[in-house]
Amino acid sequence: MRLTDMKFFRSVVVACVIALSLIAVPVSAQRAAPAGSGDAFKDTAFFKPPAGARVAIVEFQDLECPACAHAFPIVHQAAAHYNIPLIEKDFPLRQHIWSFDAAVWARYLEDKVSAKVADDYRGAIFAQQMAISSKDDMLAFTRRFFQSHGLQLPFVADPTGQLTKEVEADRTLGDKIGLQHTPTIIVCSPREWVQVTDVTLLYQTIDEVTAEAGPATRAKTTSVKKTAAAH
Repeated sequence: MRLTDMKFFRSVVVACVIALSLIAVPVSAQRAAPAGSGDAFKDTAFFKPPAGARVAIVEFQDLECPACAHAFPIVHQAAAHYNIPLIEKDFPLRQHIWSFDAAVWARYLEDKVSAKVADDYRGAIFAQQMAISSKDDMLAFTRRFFQSHGLQLPFVADPTGQLTKEVEADRTLGDKIGLQHTPTIIVCSPREWVQVTDVTLLYQTIDEVTAEAGPATRAKTTSVKKTAAAH
């Protein structure tokens, strides 16, 4: 082999090694609680806390999902206990009858009333989930909720279609990530993210991720986000 050929061969080998090393390095570490129970995701770029936060909880939920109903109070209590952001995303499964419409009503309340009332609506939906079997049942429940909170139910929840687009954006994000089920709960820091498949391990996981995240730079108040975020 001539010297020029050898130099070219070496440069190609070095380039291949560098490319392979870049491919092998994950964007963020993955583990699950309990160990070995996590899903395989296609894109994990969204699994990070908001700017300035050390740790956050990300949850994709379906208002018609019994497991989401079970997780809802636990996740909210954990976010309040640790005073960390909770980023909620809607992922209404296509086989479910009324969960998409309920998500739109929740966003109407968040937009027109308050995030607190919208969260109360989600919690009430989850609490009465087994009694809701159709879109008519969901609408009747929503009417009663509005009346009990002194609110006027509008004839149409989303006349411009904006709220529907927001729910669709969340579902599209979930598809991009490669979600396999609801709820999908992630505890994340700038350094790592952990999928929590057993909510009884949520507090323990937050402790572990917080310890790995390093010292706090400033206090971060709890926030709940349901509208589509840039990604």
